[in-house]
Amino acid sequence: MFKATVYVTIKQSVLDVQGTAVQGALHTMGFDEVEKVRIGKYLEVELNTNDRAAAEDRLKAMCEKLLANTVIEDYRFELVQA
Repeated sequence: MFKATVYVTIKQSVLDVQGTAVQGALHTMGFDEVEKVRIGKYLEVELNTNDRAAAEDRLKAMCEKLLANTVIEDYRFELVQA
């Protein structure tokens, strides 16, 4: 069994409207030291396999097909044996 942590973030070249709004709100609240905010997604996925290579391949397929919109988002994942 493997446990994966998947991080999906908007590509640096894409305007992060949500991140910009949060940054503005933080400034309004007095957190003027905040330079930049980027918003993303965090997912935990458990895979019922003992084959690390297969788990990585399946995770990549999940990210490419569903978890990330690869046109505007990047993704990365960490995989640990559970």
